[in-house]
Amino acid sequence: MTYVVYLLVSKSKTRFVSYVGYTNNINKRISLHNNGKGAKFTRGKKWEIIYQKRYKNKSQAMREEYKLKNNRIKRNKLKAEFLIKYENFNTSTL
Repeated sequence: MTYVVYLLVSKSKTRFVSYVGYTNNINKRISLHNNGKGAKFTRGKKWEIIYQKRYKNKSQAMREEYKLKNNRIKRNKLKAEFLIKYENFNTSTL
């Protein structure tokens, strides 16, 4: 079974926020986040996936999720690339 490490972004009132997680079913997990049934932090926001990477097993995915969560520089770089690509980002399109 493969696992996916992902980075989500959403716009709050004044800034963009991000969330990092891992799952073995990315489509179901994004749906849960956007329907208020995901992690408590993600409830009430509309999320767009901006990064995902597959891993062969759960332990490898968990290690990489931890690294991404604790690597603010990489997260911010991914968010910046997203914002450049989607200058007119609008949460109503999520």
